[in-house]
Amino acid sequence: MDIADIATTDYIEVPVDRRLGKVRSIFEKEHPKGIIVTEGGSYRGVITERHLLQSHVEDDQKAAAVAQPAPKVSRTEDIRDTARMLVEGNTKVAPVFEGGSLWGIVTEDLILEAVLDNLDALTVSDIYTTDPVTVPDDATVGRVINLLRENGVSRLPVLDDGLLTGVVTVHDVVNVVVRDMSKTTTGDRSGEVERVLDLPVFDVMSSPVETVTPSVSVEDAVRRMLDGDFGGVVVTDPKDDSDVEGVLTKTDVLRALTYTEEAQMDVQITNIDLLDTISREEIREQITGISDKYSDMQVQHAHVRFNQHKEKLRGTSLVQAQIRLRTNRGQVAGTGEGYGADNGFYVAVDKLERNVLEMKDIRADEEYEGQLLRKLNEL
Repeated sequence: MDIADIATTDYIEVPVDRRLGKVRSIFEKEHPKGIIVTEGGSYRGVITERHLLQSHVEDDQKAAAVAQPAPKVSRTEDIRDTARMLVEGNTKVAPVFEGGSLWGIVTEDLILEAVLDNLDALTVSDIYTTDPVTVPDDATVGRVINLLRENGVSRLPVLDDGLLTGVVTVHDVVNVVVRDMSKTTTGDRSGEVERVLDLPVFDVMSSPVETVTPSVSVEDAVRRMLDGDFGGVVVTDPKDDSDVEGVLTKTDVLRALTYTEEAQMDVQITNIDLLDTISREEIREQITGISDKYSDMQVQHAHVRFNQHKEKLRGTSLVQAQIRLRTNRGQVAGTGEGYGADNGFYVAVDKLERNVLEMKDIRADEEYEGQLLRKLNEL
């Protein structure tokens, strides 16, 4: 199956000089996965809700100020390659081109709808993210924004005395900011921003929470996400739906579509454009080196995420690297920061190796089944 079968010409487009306030109102009213930005009819970039959250740009600035590049997809692109491009580009929407001209878009939802019947090969336990970032219900919206930015995630389970009470997402935060900002004049805006940032997360979170247990099929979980227009669900203990075990997002499912049977380890990188001082091959070699040291730990998949901070040292940005390995003994991760992607990555590698050494009394997972790959190869 290729993208020609699922891409759509139905998308929202704005010119580069459209006021950002207008763009924010489009997200509030129409809830698109992303907006295509053009100049003179030619593609210039994409704006998503995450871009709005990460920016500090005022409403009177232009769309060009926050538009970001997204991977360009050919109408004949393979669906699994496109899934990888969306994950590595950290985007939910990408422009589709035909003959060098913008033809339409493809979104994560369109891909998931197309492969839905093939996802019964997996259970949630095979691909969900363990040890998610959480937030207490008395934390402020400002704290939530920082956690979402710092960890590059789209949702946070909200806990009350350690138990699940809600979930807060990028969409929730953008909505409350847009709604409250639209009620103020420019002169009042500074004080209103402070008020919004000081709101307790309890006031903006969603509750009750859509949850699944690890044994649920990925097909069923994705159907719930698509039917409810959720970007993800919280994974809970089968005996107690207030005990958080992890999070499953649409991005996790897209990532699973890209798993391969190649001899080389499958290493997926999010925000790959930040690799200015280190190569994909160097990253693979480092992770393979850790895997080879411990013969009883077989790495099935590796995911590396880079996040760039505003802080700089002699012109080099502070970069956070997060490494997560899916192994036959469960998941293990390491996080580090440094000036430049290479320094951040090597700090994360050191932390990852220490965490591997500390893996004790972990219940061995079943070997990752080839059933998924056989199903995906039918696409």
